[in-house]
Amino acid sequence: MPDQPPHPNHQPRWLSAAQREAWQQFAMMLHRLPAALGAQLQQDADLSYVEYYVLAGLSDQPEHRMRMSELAVLANSEQSRLSHMISRLERRGFVRREPDPTNGRYTHAILTEAGHAHLAEAAPGHVARVRDLVFDALDPSELDNLRTAAKKISERIDHWEQRK
Repeated sequence: MPDQPPHPNHQPRWLSAAQREAWQQFAMMLHRLPAALGAQLQQDADLSYVEYYVLAGLSDQPEHRMRMSELAVLANSEQSRLSHMISRLERRGFVRREPDPTNGRYTHAILTEAGHAHLAEAAPGHVARVRDLVFDALDPSELDNLRTAAKKISERIDHWEQRK
C-alpha cells in the first residue's frame, strides 16, 4: 500500500480500458443502488435510505443509543445535517435525544419503541429489495469476490483517512 499520494511531478497512472470499464460500472452502481433502495424505502416505509440506516444503526447498539457524533460517522453525514434528520425523526416519534450520562458535552440519539417498531416493519421489504438487486444477481464465488473487494477497498480508505 503506498504511504503517500504520487508526487506532483510524476505522470498520472491512467486507467487501462478494463479498469476504466470496471470503474464506470462500479461508480454507476454506487450511484444507482442507494437510489433504488431509497425509492423502495420511501414507498413502503416513508423513510429515506439514510433515515433507515440511522434507525438500523441505533437498533444495533446497546440500549438503542449512540452519541450523535458517532452516528454522524455511521451515516456519513455532517453533524448539522444529521441533527436536522434526527429532528425529523423525533417529530415522528422514532427517536429522542438526551444528554450523554457520562459526559454532558455530548448528546445521545435514542431509538424509541415506535421507531423500533417502524424499523421492524420496514426491514423485510428492504431486505427483500437488497436480495433482489444484489445477492440474487451473484453466484457464491461472485459474492466471495464482492466481500473481498469491499473489504480491501474499505481498508485502503481507512488507511488514507488515518493519515489525515
